[in-house]
Amino acid sequence: MGNSTSVLLITGFLGSGKTTFLNRILSSFPKELKLTILMNEFGEIGIDGTLVEGDDIDMLEISRGSIFCVCVKSDFIKGLYALSVKIKPDLLIIESTGVANPSDLRRDLQLPVFQGRFTFAEQVCLIDAVHFLDAFEVFASVEKQLSSSTVFIINKTDLVTPDTVDRIKVLVRQHHPEPLFFETSYANIDLQSLLAMPFGKKSDSPTSPPAGPAEVLSEGELNVYISALLADPDLESAPPDNLASVTYTWHGRDLFELREMAGNLPPSIVRAKGFVKTEEHACLFSYVMGEWTLEPSGVKVGESPILNMLVFIGTPEGIGELAGYLPSPQWSAREVLQPFGGIIKMQ
Repeated sequence: MGNSTSVLLITGFLGSGKTTFLNRILSSFPKELKLTILMNEFGEIGIDGTLVEGDDIDMLEISRGSIFCVCVKSDFIKGLYALSVKIKPDLLIIESTGVANPSDLRRDLQLPVFQGRFTFAEQVCLIDAVHFLDAFEVFASVEKQLSSSTVFIINKTDLVTPDTVDRIKVLVRQHHPEPLFFETSYANIDLQSLLAMPFGKKSDSPTSPPAGPAEVLSEGELNVYISALLADPDLESAPPDNLASVTYTWHGRDLFELREMAGNLPPSIVRAKGFVKTEEHACLFSYVMGEWTLEPSGVKVGESPILNMLVFIGTPEGIGELAGYLPSPQWSAREVLQPFGGIIKMQ
């Protein structure tokens, strides 16, 4: 374990394949190095953390909003501080929520409270070739992710034409002067060159560590520090897109109900995901902008507390109308989350 922690950020819009790519990295990561994963999800419960493959993975999960805006910024800073003074990994991989604006990560890593521990290495943006062009026209977070990334993995290329891939590249080049492209399916790329990046000491950080406290802060001192930080008027205060999420519990047993529901969801619902159980195994339900899959997963029935809980992400209006598409008693809403904005009335 060295004196610094390299940070690799995985970003990309909802459903682009970030967790699949993360698992690719884990399967090839050097065993002698210490790795920590920070998983950020927009909804009430964490789904993607369950999909991470590997034994004894050191993982921090932050849900209920984006770590790059005020909604859960406090949790993010506390998590990074604990990593900097206690765990001190060689590599930190951050998988951000698909609706994040990650532009401020470099600044966050240089906060004096971390005493120069973190070195920004690379930002990889996963691109869903099927839905990217449509998402770019609607969601500001897509442009934010393009502008701040360096490496671009154009995923799901088996489902589109070469012309679509070329159009994606043209658009990316409009927002980044020197993009590095990988074209693939199932996020399957040659990781050798990419895995070397976090340990090359390439960084936007200062050459000398910033001044910081000589001793480990108490919880109260850290809270005071974070409160002052959140009062900064230049801090990113809101996510780039006005989206909300709700978690529903499914009480049915017939998977036909799920298939029927998926086929009828309105365009205002952008993403849905969760594990549903059958008599013998659990299936992963995944919905992205009108297309969905229902496939067996490695989760065993009886081992997960989040079985039959589905997280839906969409516009506030779409979330409010969702009850009309998910009738009781088969469905019951748990909690609606809208990090910024008014109260959503469930109809």
